[in-house]
Amino acid sequence: MNSLLNLIGREKELFNNDINNHNKELLKIVSNSSFLVIGGAGSIGQAVTKEIFKRNPKKLHVVDISENNMVELVRDIRSSFGYIDGEFATFALDIGSLEYDAFIKADGKYDYVLNLSALKHVRSEKDPFTLMRMIETNVFNTDKTLQQSIENGTKKYFCVSTDKAANPVNMMGASKRIMEMFVMRKSKQMDVSMARFANVAFSDGSLLHGFNQRIQKYQPIVAPNDIKRYFVTPQESGELCLMSCVFGENRDIYFPKLSENLHLITFANIAVKYLNDLGFEPYLCETEDEARELAKTLPSEGKWPCLFTASDTTGEKDFEEFFTDAETLDMDRFENLGVIKNEALYNEDKLNHFETTIKTLKQNLSWTKDDIVKEFFTMIPDFWHKETGKYLDGKM
Repeated sequence: MNSLLNLIGREKELFNNDINNHNKELLKIVSNSSFLVIGGAGSIGQAVTKEIFKRNPKKLHVVDISENNMVELVRDIRSSFGYIDGEFATFALDIGSLEYDAFIKADGKYDYVLNLSALKHVRSEKDPFTLMRMIETNVFNTDKTLQQSIENGTKKYFCVSTDKAANPVNMMGASKRIMEMFVMRKSKQMDVSMARFANVAFSDGSLLHGFNQRIQKYQPIVAPNDIKRYFVTPQESGELCLMSCVFGENRDIYFPKLSENLHLITFANIAVKYLNDLGFEPYLCETEDEARELAKTLPSEGKWPCLFTASDTTGEKDFEEFFTDAETLDMDRFENLGVIKNEALYNEDKLNHFETTIKTLKQNLSWTKDDIVKEFFTMIPDFWHKETGKYLDGKM
């Protein structure tokens, strides 16, 4: 943990005091409750699952579309924590499928349902088909599983939003903002809470996770040198989600407070620290071709080819924020957790129009990115969509 904290520019774990101050109550609630974790084999999902498991729940079911990640989750839990008195079971299911619906019909009785499933990458908007899948996953699957929880008498539903939902500039962030609107509608029928948080360091598919892959494959390290981001560790992401799920009041959105313990840092700076920790000296290259060529020889000399450039791709936000000026905050309840307090504000006509329009596009099996962007602007009139015509898949 200490080496990871050092890489992201911190010395202390972010939520230690908040967890310690509330751990007795957390233990009591978790050990007397049943949980369903959806998307539980992703990086955040695994972290949440472990935070629940180690507090001995009565029942813990985990659903994820990735069979391989689920196997690793079970191995990790058995190796770290062993066993619990209650029931622990995993299911390799797509939550948009009939098989998942049958699974819920067969049981479906949980005190808490946590939905960590998402298409999280900004690059997902590069084509209209992946973009439509992102809407289905981030918006409609959330609405579906929330409705199922209402019908099954679930006490509380939690789902993950993103810092990118605050004044969104990309389709991923906007999809999560729209998800929040759908959740607000259902909040009149059951208690819900959410979380917006920073980048999770070395989460699956993230740029930092990519650093590990590049080292293993003897390939150049590439990173933007002009974008600063906040980072939390995987464990902190799990703690944040569990705190919001258990202690969040209806419609609350939890986020990490900006403090001396949470620093902005560039990806390039992390790359330099990362290489230094491995015993390599970064060697700055001018082009992709140069970096690829030098990757064949430099590592044997204790150096690693790096390409640090300015960001020019679609959807990259110049700064990071967890809330907007229009949102009401509670900054006093916790030491390092902030809370956005919400009323059940949503536009019923807009939500219905969005559902109907997207459904029609899918039924016709024909749509363009412009069709979807248009609907996003209808839902979010002040959407600051930043389209450059360039995407991350077009770079090394």
